[in-house]
Amino acid sequence: MFGLFGKKKEQSPEEQLAACQAKKDWPGLSRAYYNLGVAAMENGNLEKAVLWLHRADTIYSARDDVYEKVGEKITEDCSGRIGALEDEALIYNDFPELINVKADGLDDTRARIWGLFSLARLVKLWDQLSASPGCEALGKLGRAVDVVLKAFQEPPAEEELESLKNLCSELYDLGDNPAFWGLGSQIQVPGKAPFQVFDLNGMMGVLLEAEAYLDSQLKMILAKCQGEEPGEPETGIVSCALLPDYYARTGSASLEDVPQIKAEMARIQGDYEFLCSEITWEQIGEKVAEYKALDILQ
Repeated sequence: MFGLFGKKKEQSPEEQLAACQAKKDWPGLSRAYYNLGVAAMENGNLEKAVLWLHRADTIYSARDDVYEKVGEKITEDCSGRIGALEDEALIYNDFPELINVKADGLDDTRARIWGLFSLARLVKLWDQLSASPGCEALGKLGRAVDVVLKAFQEPPAEEELESLKNLCSELYDLGDNPAFWGLGSQIQVPGKAPFQVFDLNGMMGVLLEAEAYLDSQLKMILAKCQGEEPGEPETGIVSCALLPDYYARTGSASLEDVPQIKAEMARIQGDYEFLCSEITWEQIGEKVAEYKALDILQ
């Protein structure tokens, strides 16, 4: 767009992002997120810096051609900044560490169930997001949660195992797909800002943590069937339903003060206390069903 005297009007960061998405200019999109991250970091807004720099990193890491066009100067600086931010006292860093400490106090089965509870709370949101182009795999999470719950008590059918395996592959592939990070797909949230598919990029990547959890469960099932000891449980998924990227992107308050994040932290703590008590599989199943119906953004 040009002003009165023919000078090209400078685009806002939001306009730059939208223009790159429309043109499918992935290197430009990565650089735009990087610039936002640098500005946020220099202004002392470290939560937004984590948000934007990780988005830049996700895009240029997804494809070699994008990485080369973005250039080492930016990729190395972005990586260095991300490393520096990992030393800061932020929910992005501190809460997963707290989860790891608490998980060490649970036996393997209870630690795995703790992860299942958090995964179940993402089902309704993922069902909505699955309507976005290329994101159909997100709609399969509900069935996967049911298969995992069943597998704690009895061997699942071959087709159920195959469905878990296929979903793991689909989630892994989606993380490298522009359908996740490039198109700007979003859903409407009543009374709030739209939720973007790319808002699942936080906490080391919700897609990757979900894939890691489901893959761990699949390996556990196969190990038990073969009379072998299963590996260690994956508990990174426990903190993923905090969805900090959404609140960092759309709000101005510190993440610690966001009501929905406080509520999710309370649910995670409540789940931990529940798992430390005498419980039955019936109670566990009821909690999973309750969480699958939960609107995590409200």
